[in-house]
Amino acid sequence: MSFVSYSADCEFPIQNLPYGIFSTSDNATQRIGVAIGDKVLDLSAISHLFNGPEMASRQSVLTESTLNTFMSLGRASWSETRARITELLSASCPTLKDDASLVSKALVDQSSVTMHMPAKIGDYTDFYSSRDHATNVGIMFRGPENALMPNWLHLPVGYHGRASSVVVSGTPIKRPCGQQRPVDTEPPVYGPCKLLDMELEMAFFVGPGCALGDSISAANAHEHIFGMSLMNDWS
Repeated sequence: MSFVSYSADCEFPIQNLPYGIFSTSDNATQRIGVAIGDKVLDLSAISHLFNGPEMASRQSVLTESTLNTFMSLGRASWSETRARITELLSASCPTLKDDASLVSKALVDQSSVTMHMPAKIGDYTDFYSSRDHATNVGIMFRGPENALMPNWLHLPVGYHGRASSVVVSGTPIKRPCGQQRPVDTEPPVYGPCKLLDMELEMAFFVGPGCALGDSISAANAHEHIFGMSLMNDWS
């Protein structure tokens, strides 16, 4: 149980503490926060409380403006930090709960924050992993008899996306322009696309990578995946 009150149907109880990057009207600095109830816990305000063996010498990463450095530390640091956040927010721990001055600095109303990109996206790989989606698209191009390519069920189809186009929710999206040929007997024309496909997908944030030429096995994926979020893929 947390000392921060929230309703029974709250999306962010103490068992679900997602990270994000936020700012407020009275402090434009972008900083790491954790959702709890209808509040945001400002980790930059309590970074000095992370004194475990993994984070005691790395407290400064919790004051940065993106999650990149923290994500790069790996699973041991993530787990220790998560455990400490849960402890500090619990009703049985007096460290934060009984420090009224610190609570007033560290807990911010979610309604007053502006959310930002949680990380600088260095690369973006889109996995074509939904059989239903691949079948529907395949039917459009090849008909129902050859909807799936012969190797689709035997390898993870992944292709690089444009990392610069990954933006935070609420960002206005402009329709891309390109060539179209609405009339087969006439030359193509250039202009905004007429059709737009919106796909609700799950995005994974990867922390530590691997050396060039090496690969990460499915069995070790949990050591590299920092977290996940919903992603709206427009094409």
